[in-house]
Amino acid sequence: MSFGYIDVIPSQPSRIPSTSPNPIHELVHSCNSTRTTSITSCTDLRSDYYSAQVSGLQTDILQLSASRAMHIQSIPMWEGTGNNYAYLVSDDKTREAVIIDPAHPKEVLPVLDEKTKAGLKLSTIINTHHHHDHAGGNEEIASVTHPFHRSPIDLSQLKHYPLPIIGGRDCTRVTKTPAHKETFNIGSISVTALHTPCHTQDSVCFFFQDGSDKAVFTGDTLFIGGCGRFFEGTAPEMHKALNETLAALPDDTKVFPGHEYTKGNVKFAKTVAGDNEAVQKLDSYSQANKETQGKFTIGDEKKHNVFMLYADPKIQKAVGQTEPVEVVKALRAMKDKS
Repeated sequence: MSFGYIDVIPSQPSRIPSTSPNPIHELVHSCNSTRTTSITSCTDLRSDYYSAQVSGLQTDILQLSASRAMHIQSIPMWEGTGNNYAYLVSDDKTREAVIIDPAHPKEVLPVLDEKTKAGLKLSTIINTHHHHDHAGGNEEIASVTHPFHRSPIDLSQLKHYPLPIIGGRDCTRVTKTPAHKETFNIGSISVTALHTPCHTQDSVCFFFQDGSDKAVFTGDTLFIGGCGRFFEGTAPEMHKALNETLAALPDDTKVFPGHEYTKGNVKFAKTVAGDNEAVQKLDSYSQANKETQGKFTIGDEKKHNVFMLYADPKIQKAVGQTEPVEVVKALRAMKDKS
């Protein structure tokens, strides 16, 4: 696993040789798996696959599969209470995978067991911050899952068979805290760490890119239609995290938050955003769908997330503030009381 630094998000698609087995079959087949998707829609994959098959364009289909190899599986935890998400992200080409915020081993380990038996190689645990409902499963996950062999190991053996834990400095058994904008790779997937202190001072968001496919895992910094509480930080920090750091990502980056809080966020947004069309659309979607992770992008958040709409006159009027940081601060105070 190599590390580096970037100022501009990389956009070069990866390649595989034309003599390699065609992996598009697995991509199409995976569309039938619960909560397992490529960033690109399964409908598009099937259409592209069969079109290419009919035309005999083997080279084109290999290039297609090479640029669409990132798979994300959501693992809901504590449904009905915390409504957390862990995420299993894998590279279709190398079969390397990482697990993000696997806080509840009872719900995470059955998924990992199934996937590793199918050939997936778990190489890393990633944490977005140190709170127990995100990093609390690190020891147990690391004790029974590691990259060298399949048999369980004791915690005392971790020093001999360490499963790397990448995350904020205060995360349980963390082995690597990447610097802001430091990059590393999971197979052919590029990962960039983005420091976003406020909810906790060690909060880190992780931007994943494989060719044109982009995703950001935001923990409790950014939710669909909302943001985390300022437990260890300030309004200026959250404003910077949302409206500078995350807002600078490509608009088509899909958002994968740490919790399913969308309905509550929309309920609050409607009280301050008036008849905002994007908020109304998000409301309709959240009422019709139980899960919203990965369904909306950074570009969408700029339109329906009130914490990113600090310049909206209606919102400024609702909170009685016009200065960006003060708008964010007032919104958080109102949301905390709602």
